[in-house]
Amino acid sequence: MDPNPPGRRTVLDDPALVLNRSWIPVHVTPVRRALIMVFRGAANVVDTASLQVHDFGGWLGQPSHSRARAIRCPGGRILAPEVVQLRGYDKVPVFEAPFSRASLFRRDDFQCQYCGCRPGASRLTIDHVIPRSRGGRTSWENCVVACAACNAHKGDRDLARIALRLRRRPAAPRWSPHLNLRTSQWLDSWTQFLPRSGRKTRVAAAGG
Repeated sequence: MDPNPPGRRTVLDDPALVLNRSWIPVHVTPVRRALIMVFRGAANVVDTASLQVHDFGGWLGQPSHSRARAIRCPGGRILAPEVVQLRGYDKVPVFEAPFSRASLFRRDDFQCQYCGCRPGASRLTIDHVIPRSRGGRTSWENCVVACAACNAHKGDRDLARIALRLRRRPAAPRWSPHLNLRTSQWLDSWTQFLPRSGRKTRVAAAGG
């Protein structure tokens, strides 16, 4: 029997963060692809605890404990890399995100920008901070994700007249490819490499 039938996720499908030579995030790729890049010499694995980099042979020699994410192979277990660094790429691809309902939900991480709840996409709405009836535009700067209750409470009124406050000022995002996952899906080990605005937790600088 195939231990990994079609449609079933494995460790090889988990995400790995890709850094350029300057340690700047440029992409997210499956562990499977990350290992291929390391095997071919296009990237090194970054030990997220020590920040040491390893080629494929060096990474094979790293010990793994029973709770570590690892891939079973005939020779034993290979630790699943969480971060890899490209050996010959120093660019930082950046692109403007198209304005859409899906992109807006992604920018606000599927979270109501008034009360902070996450009831699920089907129970979230889009609110115009300045109501359209008062000249508000449908734009990145004037639209936020809101739960149905907060949207109904706000109605057609300005925020200054009711007890609602935005969690953060809405703005057009500039997403790099590494943001092709919701922030809630990022691994904790990535935080030391990500922009401060996208971090889930505060971390100390390496060595400090």
